[in-house]
Amino acid sequence: MAVSRSWRQHTVDGPHRARLEEVAELNQVFSEAFTERYRRDGMVGVRVPYLNPAIWRYAIEDAADGAMLWRDERGRIVAFNMVHRSGAEGWMGPLAVRTEMQGSGTGKEIVTRGVEWLKSQGARVIGLETMPRTMDNIGFYSRLGFAPGRLTITTTVDAAYGTEPARLLSRTSGRGRSDAIAECQALVQRLSPGYDYTREISLTAELGLGDTVLLYDRDRLAGFALAHTASLVEGRTREELRVLKLVVEDETRFLELVRAVSDFARRSGTRRVALRMQGEFDRAYAQVIAMGGHVRWTDLRMAVAGYEEQRPRQGMVLSNWEI
Repeated sequence: MAVSRSWRQHTVDGPHRARLEEVAELNQVFSEAFTERYRRDGMVGVRVPYLNPAIWRYAIEDAADGAMLWRDERGRIVAFNMVHRSGAEGWMGPLAVRTEMQGSGTGKEIVTRGVEWLKSQGARVIGLETMPRTMDNIGFYSRLGFAPGRLTITTTVDAAYGTEPARLLSRTSGRGRSDAIAECQALVQRLSPGYDYTREISLTAELGLGDTVLLYDRDRLAGFALAHTASLVEGRTREELRVLKLVVEDETRFLELVRAVSDFARRSGTRRVALRMQGEFDRAYAQVIAMGGHVRWTDLRMAVAGYEEQRPRQGMVLSNWEI
């Protein structure tokens, strides 16, 4: 139900469900808010570009009823929060508040609404990622009940042909594709009960944003990686394949799956693979570095107290909390 609140003589109404036709305005709020954030952090001259509209569509459709936005008295978008739920796993991003509304209480409103919605949907994990150098962001989220966890370290490895082409979901058809998606879901359930990545896998295929790389042990699925080849930035050429989810039942087969993803990247005309390594998987991170990986970025993973993620007892589940 939409409500109206007044802060500093501004009336903010929401949340409303975001629509695809609002992508241009969402992009403007996103770019201006994050450009100002970088300026405050001392990175003067950095201009955050618009996101690819196809990526916005993925974010909005993946979030579904969690794709929230707020408007002012003139109907302009002043804030948004894309709230995602993959079964028991819930996270927020991207989210932003129009520059002139920052410090007005709007940020607290959109994060609180996101947390409340995820709780009402039965999420057992509720988190987000923020820039670790931005102290006021960390303090802001901490005051809303979030606690800092480990870093997510974005690494890249060069795309390279494997000894044989990677097995891809797109190369299966009909019943075989449905069976493969069901196998992916069964594997996730074994490692992280309650998690569900079927919507992301299906939506990626439907929108033509990338593919799911499948790793088999004979006729049994041993792992998979959901990856986007579509450019993240509007108007940019394809340069980087981004791994959104990576699941493997045995950590010793992690590099085998990474090499399969690297092969997919090379054959799709992409120069490198971006892997967002959650800090608890330190051995896998060391393996990426040993194979020539480069560190590109860090994010701080934060979760609501009592809704923290748990490392699987076996295997690996890497889940990107950014689009």
